Amino acid sequence: MSEVTAAAGKRPPVSIITGYLGSGKTTLLNRLLADPGMARAAVIINEFGEIGLDHLLVATPNENTVLLANGCICCTVRGDLVDTLRGLARKRLEGALPPFDRVLVETTGLADPVPVLQTLITDDNVAPLYRPDSVMTLVDAVHGARTLDEHAEGVKQAVLADHLLLSKCDLAGEDAVAALERRLARLNPGARQFRVTRGEIHPRELFGAALDAAADGSGLARWLNHHAYAATRTGRQRRAGRHDRGIRSFGLCLERPVTRAGLMTWMRLLTSLRGASLLRMKGLLNVDGRPVAVHAVQTLIDEPVELPRWPDAERRSRLVFITRGLARDEIERTLAMLEIGSEKNAARGTLDPQAYARFVEAAQTFR
Repeated sequence: MSEVTAAAGKRPPVSIITGYLGSGKTTLLNRLLADPGMARAAVIINEFGEIGLDHLLVATPNENTVLLANGCICCTVRGDLVDTLRGLARKRLEGALPPFDRVLVETTGLADPVPVLQTLITDDNVAPLYRPDSVMTLVDAVHGARTLDEHAEGVKQAVLADHLLLSKCDLAGEDAVAALERRLARLNPGARQFRVTRGEIHPRELFGAALDAAADGSGLARWLNHHAYAATRTGRQRRAGRHDRGIRSFGLCLERPVTRAGLMTWMRLLTSLRGASLLRMKGLLNVDGRPVAVHAVQTLIDEPVELPRWPDAERRSRLVFITRGLARDEIERTLAMLEIGSEKNAARGTLDPQAYARFVEAAQTFR
């Protein structure tokens, strides 16, 4: 653990505000920063272009506000994001900045949120200092349907969201807003949806969506939201998936417990071999009788969290997926891997030939 991490104490959460061009990200940021409870937030604003303007529109700029200009945060300025987060932590420790208890990152309208999450989860210089929190995606109620039709970035931002905020609802007809809500629910059933006018929403609705915040069990059912995915098993969902660039969302249940070795092997194979198609996966699994929560975004795997107790009476393993070009039955064929591995044989240091044969057979299903 670095000196900064040890001295700074608890890692501040980092939330991402994203959404396609003109969807109202800066308006939302202004509304959040106007709340007294957000007085200790640090802000990172990413702008694309040689002349940055969005940061000038932030109503309450302070010395904890940093501009990343002339590049997209998910590619050309990603190294700058690492340097900025490290610099904020160092200055916080040294007393050169007012103490902050969370960070808000406003991306460009063209950004892919995955590289930002990857930085927070896997970068050796950042992960010890911060923890990822919610992804908030703004969707313009007037132009949102066209954005989803024409721009892959808009679809990616929507399916990776923990919260979907429909902006400019006062400028769109009720039928159009309701149709957009239904379409977004088919794309990302697990996300909470809000209608916002001029960014008006209480901050408490938007934070604490990450796995570690829900891991005490009380918020896990809402985090997983398995029933919402189960409700999408209709012909309408399949048509929507083909229309929206091959996006599919579905939930699965497993009746038998899985093994810890099988879970880790399955997740590594799934993310490494099919990660480009695995937009998001969440799960609560019965691992040798214990409740374990898992989360993955493309090739990124959060550290599995063993819960102190089951959140409900259900003991089946529950998994939810949002995929692109990866069908439900392709996932189902890989699930045998979850039962691979004998704790008894592992403890003896021996190899079970039958288990190994099942492993080889199951591994072929990932190709």
